[in-house]
Amino acid sequence: MGLTVLDAGVVIAALDASDAHHGAAVSALREARDRGDRLIVAASAYAAALVGPFRKGPEAAAVVDAFLDALPASIEPATRAVARRAAELRATHGGALRLPDALVLATADVSGADHVLTTDAGWPPTGVAVHVINR
Repeated sequence: MGLTVLDAGVVIAALDASDAHHGAAVSALREARDRGDRLIVAASAYAAALVGPFRKGPEAAAVVDAFLDALPASIEPATRAVARRAAELRATHGGALRLPDALVLATADVSGADHVLTTDAGWPPTGVAVHVINR
């Protein structure tokens, strides 16, 4: 039993059967649940996962919330410690790590996560166990 942080791409892919990462995202989420992991989503990733659905309307955004509730996955706030760690990661990795990605990794680091699930293969190594979901 551990703690797994979900990046926005994994949530988006799991909800969209036409997404190239859909099957792998669903499988990775199933594995995390089978391990008994607690699932969390950084507040920044939650916001990112809602952008597309909100463009379609509030009903589409409600589907994201229902999905996260059913997993279950909780939303982890961007605390001062998370923001500080994200800034440190950005300072260390510069242009190789965008702020939204740094916030996800910082959330994982500060919360003591065992795993981070993402669809983004471009993240630099930061000491957090990142698992890239491939097609």
